Amino acid sequence: LIGFVGIDTSGLAALVVSLGACVGLALNGALSNLAGGILIIVTRPFRVDDFIEAQGVSGTVASISLFNTVVHTTDKRTIYIPNNAISTSIINNSSTAQTRRCSWKVSVSYGDDYDKIREALLEIISREKRILSSPAPVVRIDALADSAVVVEARVWVLNSDYWDVYDSITEIIYKELPERGDHFPFPQLDVHIKGQ
Repeated sequence: LIGFVGIDTSGLAALVVSLGACVGLALNGALSNLAGGILIIVTRPFRVDDFIEAQGVSGTVASISLFNTVVHTTDKRTIYIPNNAISTSIINNSSTAQTRRCSWKVSVSYGDDYDKIREALLEIISREKRILSSPAPVVRIDALADSAVVVEARVWVLNSDYWDVYDSITEIIYKELPERGDHFPFPQLDVHIKGQ
């Protein structure tokens, strides 16, 4: 009708088409997030208060809504993850099992007495009452690296004790192994220069 009066309507038509495309894209994203939210609620790969890693974020799930999942990180940031993204990603949920394996990899110098190091690590572990006796703690050589022998200690703890035990034993290992004569090596490179 406006065109009959002599007003050019091509600009108005382009505006309406652009607005329609924007609304369509917005609804597409919203519907994808809604579908993701329903999928999360039905399949329950995680629940509120679970500690998860997903989409490059790790933290405790604070809430799950139809459109996004709210995660509180360990440094008290609040992250909103769209449900479409999280429902189609790999989710590492650390809260589903009652127990969890805790491990430490310690680099020691070549030539250090492995039996003495193994005995020291087992003795440090035995003093921590929150470590479970079954499965029994294990200490073994994990790798022969370029500049060090990597010794790994593995134990099992209750999920709720994981971080406290991990931090405590890490500090004790750092303080006590050097006192017992063991050395944490630095990466080194030998350079040989040949004469002309």
